[in-house]
Amino acid sequence: MSSFRNSITIDRPPREVFAFVADFENVPTWNYAIEETRKRTPGPITVGTEYVQRRGVPQPGEERFTVTELVADRAVAIDGTLGPFPARLRYEVEPAGTGTVLTNDVELELSGPLRLAGPVVTSRVKAAVAENLQVLKRRLEATS
Repeated sequence: MSSFRNSITIDRPPREVFAFVADFENVPTWNYAIEETRKRTPGPITVGTEYVQRRGVPQPGEERFTVTELVADRAVAIDGTLGPFPARLRYEVEPAGTGTVLTNDVELELSGPLRLAGPVVTSRVKAAVAENLQVLKRRLEATS
């Protein structure tokens, strides 16, 4: 297992940041690698809600993930296969003055040749995630 953390401060209230991030159908608006994310289970988002998404980068494919943790207005986590990796992602929001600190924890299960290149792979994925969080920040702050 390889893991990393990225945090970013967003000039929006925690409740708004959480609502946007926890609605995974918003992912294509801030993650360049994802073309579409759809909720597969009816009703509100809760533990057990399933999603399917279409990825365009690094190679086209379909992915599935499930919400495994949901703390209203505070934290949401998912488990699934993201790109070539079984993964767990967790997003947590905390107040920071008039804004929000969003922390994203990522655990990737590396196997085969990717396991040998673990530090390089993890570093590249962490940098791509950081870029996506910058896009998310700009998008949310533009709505203020």
